[in-house]
Amino acid sequence: MCGIAGEFVWGDRRAEVDAVARMLPALARRGPDADGVWGSGRVALGHRRLAILDLSQRAHQPMFDPETGLALVFNGAIYNFRVLRADLERRGHRFFSTGDTEVILRGYAEWGEGVVSRLHGMFAFALYDSRSQRLLLARDRMGIKPLYVARSAHGIRFASSTQALLASGGMDTRLDAESLHLLFSLHAVVPAPRTVLQGIRKLRPGHYLLVEADGHEHEECYWRLCARRPDEAVDDNEWRERIEAGLRRAVRRRLEVADVPVGVLLSGGLDSSLLVALAVEEGARDLRTFTIGFEDQPEEKGSEFEYSDPVAERYATDHQRALIPNSEVLRRLPEAVGAMAEPMFGQDAVAFYLLSEQVSRHVKVVQSGQGADEVFGGYFWYPRMAEDRHGGWADRFRRHYFDRDDPEMRELLAHPPAADVAGEWLREELAALETDRADSFLDAVLALDATTLIVDDPVKRVDNMTMAFGLEARVPFLDHELVEVAASMPPHLKLGDGGKKVLKQIGRGRLPDSVLDRPKGYFPVPALKYVRGEFLDFMRDVLGSRAARERGVYRPEYVRKLLAEPDEHFTRIQGSKLWHLALLEFWLQTHVDGV
Repeated sequence: MCGIAGEFVWGDRRAEVDAVARMLPALARRGPDADGVWGSGRVALGHRRLAILDLSQRAHQPMFDPETGLALVFNGAIYNFRVLRADLERRGHRFFSTGDTEVILRGYAEWGEGVVSRLHGMFAFALYDSRSQRLLLARDRMGIKPLYVARSAHGIRFASSTQALLASGGMDTRLDAESLHLLFSLHAVVPAPRTVLQGIRKLRPGHYLLVEADGHEHEECYWRLCARRPDEAVDDNEWRERIEAGLRRAVRRRLEVADVPVGVLLSGGLDSSLLVALAVEEGARDLRTFTIGFEDQPEEKGSEFEYSDPVAERYATDHQRALIPNSEVLRRLPEAVGAMAEPMFGQDAVAFYLLSEQVSRHVKVVQSGQGADEVFGGYFWYPRMAEDRHGGWADRFRRHYFDRDDPEMRELLAHPPAADVAGEWLREELAALETDRADSFLDAVLALDATTLIVDDPVKRVDNMTMAFGLEARVPFLDHELVEVAASMPPHLKLGDGGKKVLKQIGRGRLPDSVLDRPKGYFPVPALKYVRGEFLDFMRDVLGSRAARERGVYRPEYVRKLLAEPDEHFTRIQGSKLWHLALLEFWLQTHVDGV
């Protein structure tokens, strides 16, 4: 896990090595172990390293091979790299390192861009072929690793974060009105290729981009999720066996591919608890687990220690827990926002930030339960959507998911786009799934969530917050082979038993009944949901600041309405609408103002 950056230009220009070097300090926390810059003619590559595999200098990046003329910067982990390496060695390739980075480089020498579809893992990389003078950018199927791009008339820059691109200089930081419509409809999700800034875009998950020496681009989708039943009959027991085998394999892969210890973020919920159980069964020894909690509010508990502690005790893990006071949440909130590559409305962003700080003192790699709810139907809005029979697929979805409908968006935004951007995007996405890739409405909903919405909400949040402390988070529930099996499984094995039925079946006997039979829990940070006291003062100051007034994103009457009664304005999935407004403005003040 690392941070990458670079520039590729065309015509008679030479890449600006200094611009790439300016990006690296913004990526330093992603890769605290080493850094490097390499440039040649039309390309310059930069890298910050977090050493997980092959801890020697042989695996440092940028990695350049004079024999093939290939140069590479890579962020992520390739779980099948040993299998690919053995295949490449049989084909005559010689290796000078023992990690996964060189496998991508040698794989490209053998298979060209076809190497991308052979990789199993989480990744974002840039590979320059000096012989053809073209650049290959690629991103993993589930979008676990980020890759941002900024185009100009004469070149393209790329990096693991928007902060790095902004640091390089010359970015167009004007707000994208259509992206704001998506942001405030989909609880901060702005689907690729957009971001809220007009000058910065991101590569779609499951895609690669080829850029030729003359600037011509070709983007290719190398993977799409299909949510259709298999041709053969499969009973419920066999589905459970397939899911258990796939999850066990995913956990094992994420334990084995590391030359450093691997821990688990244990929330006390079903998903992370099941990862602990399977990790121990797969041979993990002296497993370290970590839990964080916050102060209670009258409406909501702030910790789940009562559920995490018994799991840690049952599996004899080296368990550590931390209780964070509300005063610490507010004090550290600016740091968490500083780590956000894009605005994030999830209240648990600061929780993951503070948890990652604690965990990074003990391990460099953790497994985390992100993705289980989206892949296996754990959220309360899924059954509501399924039971709603009124209107088309898009209508049934948005009634139970959108934070704001289009009419409210026009009350909120001072300069809204002419169209119902989020509504039109949703209709197009669901129509494409209905046409050839989903057997039912719920199959389409879960496929959309797992491949698009989750990418720019919890997955991005976990990546940004963990990497802020040089901590690599691995997500077994988003193993693409497991996701493919789950997508083809009938919905009743997901929504049944209050959600995630098949996972509860796998957990029965492995986990305490109190964990399995409890209502669905969330990563609680009550102070950011029930806004009052010093948190309300903070948000009032942000929204009333001179910068906010001059920016003029929001209609003043809408802001006043939310400030007058913050506890009366929640989204359909129980997020604070006031927090959304304050977060975007504070993110812009942190990252864009003064650039």
